[in-house]
Amino acid sequence: MEFEFCVVTGGRRFLGRSVVRELLQSNRWTVRILDLDCAITLDDEEQSSILGEALKSGRAVYFGVDLRDETELRKVFHGASVVFHTASPNIILRDFNLHYQVTVQGTRNVINACLACKVKKLIYTSSPSVVFDGIHEIINGDESLPYPDKHNDIYSEIKAQAEAMVLKSNGRDGLLTCALRPSVTFGPGDKFLVPSIVAAARAGKFKFILGDGENMCDFTYVENVSYAHICAEKALDSATSDAAGKAFFITNMEPIKLWEFLSLILERLGYQRPKIHVPVSLVMPFAWMVEWTYVKLGPFRTSVPQFTPQKIRLLTCTRTFNCSKAKKIIGYSPRVSLQEGIRRTTDSFQHLRSGVPDITNRNFDGPSKAYRWLGGGRVADILLWRDEKETFGIIIALAVVFYCFFLTGYTFIRAAADLLLLIIAVLFIHGVLPSAVLGYTIEKIPPSTFHISEETVQHAFLSIRYTWNSGIAILKSLYEGKDWILFLKATSLLYFLNILGSISFNTLLATCLILMFSAFCIYEQKEEEIDYLTRITVDSLMHLKEVLIRKLYGRFGHYIKKI
Repeated sequence: MEFEFCVVTGGRRFLGRSVVRELLQSNRWTVRILDLDCAITLDDEEQSSILGEALKSGRAVYFGVDLRDETELRKVFHGASVVFHTASPNIILRDFNLHYQVTVQGTRNVINACLACKVKKLIYTSSPSVVFDGIHEIINGDESLPYPDKHNDIYSEIKAQAEAMVLKSNGRDGLLTCALRPSVTFGPGDKFLVPSIVAAARAGKFKFILGDGENMCDFTYVENVSYAHICAEKALDSATSDAAGKAFFITNMEPIKLWEFLSLILERLGYQRPKIHVPVSLVMPFAWMVEWTYVKLGPFRTSVPQFTPQKIRLLTCTRTFNCSKAKKIIGYSPRVSLQEGIRRTTDSFQHLRSGVPDITNRNFDGPSKAYRWLGGGRVADILLWRDEKETFGIIIALAVVFYCFFLTGYTFIRAAADLLLLIIAVLFIHGVLPSAVLGYTIEKIPPSTFHISEETVQHAFLSIRYTWNSGIAILKSLYEGKDWILFLKATSLLYFLNILGSISFNTLLATCLILMFSAFCIYEQKEEEIDYLTRITVDSLMHLKEVLIRKLYGRFGHYIKKI
């Protein structure tokens, strides 16, 4: 079988590997893989893959070439009919010179090499960010969107320049070009998106949702992106092709809330999904401060900032794109669904899983364990901060009570009288106020609020009776001297209370109040991790108990038998 030659720049990068694999599977091409490394190194999985076999048979050949060297590019492009230009510097790098030299100058060299070597087709991998200004949201945007006057970041600005250069070169000396704009590519082998999410989760940074969390985004599974490149190559069949000189948005065609996508990745890898909303207006000033400090440090910079205004805009703006043009002209449609892509991706990153083995078993749609423990009513809502205003109100009220009764040094009767006086004054003033003051509605307290039902009183007395009878039953069992385990539990509890007795009552009460409004909330956020550590601790204690019992029985067993 006669194979055509094609070249894949960046062929050892995330997307490039997928494009190479797609080309080899088509059984049409001999693939020249171009990247920076001097020699190709295959991992264990690739040794037995289609790439490994192709390298052995000669259907794939590797070339270590820098895009900034046009002479070397011409040597690789000689005899090739198609070039898939996927190479690009790391998106997180903020080095303008590097981006410009590799993306703009490198792409110019690729175009010149294609023209010199009579390459027929050039497919350039661009980005949807070339039409994003960092301010205005993009909702179902199509290819009619112009390049903005100012881009969100260096990467987007440079990408737009390179894309425009490729499209403008269409038709020169018979060269047909087009550009693909895949939106947020993800999948197995990704070295940026998923590792970054996991690193942030492990550092405790993914507890928060920036903004309202409702912003939508388009993601694209890597296999769909590489398939789009094959579709584009087939569509560039002649100078009259509708695809020639055009750019196309490529997505999975399944827009999803950005924070929901990130949460699905985290959950499947055993991490807690973010829940706490943080207003953008609150964090943006800090991001500007980080940006300003980074710029001022100049040559003394040691790392790239991770918290910048550009990243906040990407995380809080809606950016969805219409793929109708790609579907109509180049025949693209996603082969792998978004959910299936997420499953394959997370399955390939099991080495990044959380150490908690059963976190994925949690039902995030139902109430948390802490909420159920607290009865699932108003008390649970208050202690778990479901309504911040109500929780703050209760905290202030308890703080006033604590101050009046325990910190002022007043006698109990005087403190109670002062507190009741304050309550009566507030209720009386609230009662005499009109129903509306200066345009604000004053909600009156209904009389039923102060009533206690007979059922509630009965329930309270039944609880007291049950507690009393349980205590008597325990004392009776201790008096009979038959239950050693109960005796050990009772003495341990009293010893623990004896230790607590050494702490002042005011300190103990203040600590309890603080724990009431923090411990349950923390447990709800870290339920699986705490349960996991508790289980390990309990298992260790039970093992220690068994060891102690065996040793005690071995030493004093003969005395016990005599008794």
